[in-house]
Parts: sequence; C-alpha cells; structure tokens
Amino acid sequence: MVPVLALLGLGLLFSIFGLAAVAWYWSTELIKSPLPDEPSSPAQYGLPFTEVLFPSRDGLILQGWFIPAPGVAAFSLEDEDWATGSKGTVVLGHGRFGSKDPDLKYVPWLREAGYNCLLFDFRSHGRSEGDYTSFGYHERKDLLGAIDLLKRKGINTVGVLGFSLGAAVGIDTSAECEDILAVVADGAFVDLRRTLARGAQERGFPSWLIRPLGPFILWLAGRRVGADLTESEPLRHVHRIAPRALFVIHGAEDPYISVDEATRLYDRAGEPKELWIAQGAGHRCVDEVYPDEYRERVVGFFDRYLAPAGEGPKR
Repeated sequence: MVPVLALLGLGLLFSIFGLAAVAWYWSTELIKSPLPDEPSSPAQYGLPFTEVLFPSRDGLILQGWFIPAPGVAAFSLEDEDWATGSKGTVVLGHGRFGSKDPDLKYVPWLREAGYNCLLFDFRSHGRSEGDYTSFGYHERKDLLGAIDLLKRKGINTVGVLGFSLGAAVGIDTSAECEDILAVVADGAFVDLRRTLARGAQERGFPSWLIRPLGPFILWLAGRRVGADLTESEPLRHVHRIAPRALFVIHGAEDPYISVDEATRLYDRAGEPKELWIAQGAGHRCVDEVYPDEYRERVVGFFDRYLAPAGEGPKR
C-alpha cells in the first residue's frame, strides 16, 4: 500500500512540476522581447522624415520616425510647429512580435491624403528600450509618450491606426486620452485567454491543456511585469472612446480572434463607429486581400472624423 501511495505522490508531484513548467514557458512567451522585423527606413520609400527619440510616460526611451504631409515644411527636431499644412497626424501602432518597419507601407497613401505620420517601436520592440512586453498594459504609456511628443510640436489633431497589439493599445489609450480623436483598430485581441489558447494550439500545444491553465499563465506573466494583463483587454475600455470615433477591422479567417469577439467589441463601443468584417482575410492581413478598399476605407474614416478638426488647409 505504501509504495502505491508513494508512486501516486510522485506522479502528482511530477504533474504539478510539469504544469508549472508549461505555465512558466507560456508566461515567458507572452512577455519576452521579440526579434525585430527586417530593418527599414522611410528613405527606402523616398519619404522625408526625421528620427525621433522620446520618453514613454514611465521613462523608457522609444525610437520612431515623424513623416510630414506634403504641405508641412517644418519637421526638424528644432522646429516647434509640425502641424500647419496637414489634415492631422496618424500614429501607427505595430503588432506583437515585430516593429514599426513593415508598417511604412501604409505611409505613402496616408501622406498623399494629407496626413502626417508618426511610427515608433513599442517598448522592448525594434530599436526602443525595454526588457519585456505586457500585451498592452504598459504599452499604453508608450502611446501616451508619443502623444506628448506631438503636443510639444503643436499637434493636437491625432488619430491612431493600430494593428493587433497596436490596435488594442490604441483602443485602451484613447479611452483615457481625449487627444486621440479617431482610432482604426485592425485585428485587436478581445479575450486574452482565448487568444492565448488559440496561439498555443497553432504551435502544437493541446487546447485542453492550455485553456484551464490560461488564467494562471496570465496571472504569472502579469506578476513578472507588475501588471494585471487582463486589464489591457479592449472590451473593458472601448465604451469610453465615444463620442470620438472607432473603426474595427477584422479578418473573417483570423485564427486567433473570432468574428464573434470582434463583433462584441464593436457592439460595446459607442457612436460613431464602423465595422468591417473582411471575408477571406486572416489576422491583420485585410489590407493584403483588399488593398484598394482598405486604403479607401481607412482614409475615408480619417477624413470624416479626424480631418474636420485638422490644423491645416484641407485638400
């Protein structure tokens, strides 16, 4: 009898250690610094720009590029007015596991439409400082730091075009920062536990193992970065954006976030709001499936809700 109990005890102990190892692994995956994308530069697109370094609200130094609209003559670091001559400024927020570099592809047509663009790397991404990521919790301070930079340069008409992580950060931050007048959220996560389970399943971990561990994994990851990661779920904050505008874009074939979740996010938001469920598109690749329509819808949205408060001549 005693050997049997001892074996059961050892089996239970190994099971606990095994589950703890899985939880530690996935908590590390959630907060680790990702490898940056292939480095790029606005110069490769023939765009005028100035490199900017600015502090997040908690002091980390972030790196970015300010790219002026065609009618903006002043945009060096010494200039105090970056606003005059544009419809407004769009801040682009990149996705998790990447950096700002690939998002340069959106800038030529935003600029052509009359908008300044600011791209920057979130903490622990690309060329910015930081030791960990936090699924949007601390990244809100990064976007607020970007808004602070723009306000110091005379820019008060700001919109956000965010992708995946950047979309969630855009929603969460605009809920507390009235300086953001319009948000395009492309592929924002809604429920972190579901997103975690689907991501783990895609990488070969059984969902029946990850789903019950989800709350503990998120708690553990949060403890390691001093945050409650579930507090960054946009569903908690989206209702506070109105009367400023929100545009939710979602690929119907997104393997991480369901159409139902995107619809719930949209339904929870106040007016004005727009929703585009793009058939045949996966996670944050709607622009690849529908490039012309994507451009028209995004520019049209900013023209309706950002440009009317613009700081320069309308084109």
